Amino acid sequence: MVLGKVKSFTVSYDCLNDSNVPVYSSGDSVSGRVIIEVTGEIRVKSLCIHAKGFAKVRWTESRNAGSNTAYTQNYTEEVEYLNHKSILIGHERDDDNSEEGHTTIHSGRHEYAFSFELPQTPLATSFEGKHGSVRYWVKAELYRPWLPLPMKIKKEFTVFEHIDINTPSLLSPQAGTKEKTLCCWFCTSGPISLSAKIERKGYTPGESIQMFAEIENCSSRMVVPKAAIYQTQTFYAKGKMKEVKQLVANLRGESLSSGKTETWNGKMLKIPPVSPSILDCTIIRVEYSLMVYVDIPGAMNLFLNLPLVIGTIPLHPFGSRTSSVSSQCSMNMNSWLHIALPDRPEAPPSYAEIITDEQRQNTVASSTARDDFDRAFEGPLFAYIQEFRYQPPPLYSEIDPNPDQVNENEEGRPDTCPSR
Repeated sequence: MVLGKVKSFTVSYDCLNDSNVPVYSSGDSVSGRVIIEVTGEIRVKSLCIHAKGFAKVRWTESRNAGSNTAYTQNYTEEVEYLNHKSILIGHERDDDNSEEGHTTIHSGRHEYAFSFELPQTPLATSFEGKHGSVRYWVKAELYRPWLPLPMKIKKEFTVFEHIDINTPSLLSPQAGTKEKTLCCWFCTSGPISLSAKIERKGYTPGESIQMFAEIENCSSRMVVPKAAIYQTQTFYAKGKMKEVKQLVANLRGESLSSGKTETWNGKMLKIPPVSPSILDCTIIRVEYSLMVYVDIPGAMNLFLNLPLVIGTIPLHPFGSRTSSVSSQCSMNMNSWLHIALPDRPEAPPSYAEIITDEQRQNTVASSTARDDFDRAFEGPLFAYIQEFRYQPPPLYSEIDPNPDQVNENEEGRPDTCPSR
């Protein structure tokens, strides 16, 4: 809104990311500028900003109160995450329109910087749903003398409460098995069985879910295996719950006739750009699941629900934990050994490099100067240890000088692992 000499009144954020979109998380510093452009000199009582963040839920339900009457029940709830005020020009607004304390803004463009920190406590991720939302914004208010209402401008920013999918609970495989038998009047056909597995629970948008599944059709009907990713939005207010389920992505397998089996050896389903999971907000939850199911004409579908968490921090290329133990074990062990071990073993250092003649002489001298307490523990075994304590090791050789002797010794040890 433009009033009089104020040509423009805007809020701009100092964005640090490549996309130039203001995105923050809990504990971050939010900074920006309020920009005022005027065509002539104006008087200002104050310029302030108000940063707020809320999760809000709202829906209505119709109720019947009798045969001819009905009413609408409203369900609303709100959670505050951010409430910050700061004054950039002037002082707190009052009803006094006197000239004292007014600031003059001259013609031209003027920028007023602001900065504040988001709370360290977990914040809900920005979200727009059917019955609720999570929003964060900065509102600038310009108060001028003798005008009843201030000029206002509001600009939103995005908050991501980071979810690191490199945590153990999100790296664990998800799997399940189900079976269904079809009945038609007095006849019972064979079962339809479904087994499915994915390598982990946590993913980020843009990744593809690698699915392993086996579908066996022993019924008399033609069935179709399918997979789909669903987003479930759940809203809570006044002890009630409202749920909305939306399809995110899906795929279709080959039709299976009676007696046929289909195997998915890593079939891929890509996750499109979607909002991260919201798991910590008390009034809004956003959850995801992978449904692997068998479409059965004329009967209830057979399905498996595998929970997903959509995070913001992707899988580390060489993380401390992989997404699947089986994928680790399937790696080529020879290639790892080739990287870990040198082509030829390195000879150990010589005895002279480790123990000098001076050290050995000092050890012998110190052993002759032991007190009576130490002498009480002397015996044949102690003398043997002292004698050979600093003796040089046997000469190093890559060829076993006594191969026959070693083989004879090993023949008497049937429990020895052949690979050692």
